[in-house]
Amino acid sequence: MPTTTAAGRREQAKFEYNAFLALCPTRQLLDSLSDKWVCLILAALADGPMRYSDLSRQIAGVSQKMLTQSLRSLERDGLLTRTVTAAVPVRVDYELSALGESLMPVVRAVKIWAETHMDDVLAARADYDAIP
Repeated sequence: MPTTTAAGRREQAKFEYNAFLALCPTRQLLDSLSDKWVCLILAALADGPMRYSDLSRQIAGVSQKMLTQSLRSLERDGLLTRTVTAAVPVRVDYELSALGESLMPVVRAVKIWAETHMDDVLAARADYDAIP
């Protein structure tokens, strides 16, 4: 049985990821990324680091619980970094990591598409709802 290097195993794993398979970890990542709060947090952090309270004000309607859960999930996935500065009170800043920055073109494109085509979507919904 031939041995492979760690780099070789990572390269092989790339070909084995398939989000259509129930147990594939990419499915869990896609589930996380498709959360509305996650997308809005990423979009808000695109302009630079923010404190928790700034994010809370920027993203209308997000509860403390959902903001905290989403930030933890993004930090766990390596998409943002959390920096704690010793002060009174303690200062905590969140910012996109390099991995998070690499996702931003996709997030921006989806956000712009949604804002640009909302009238079309609303018209399609009205047409659909009008069908007896």
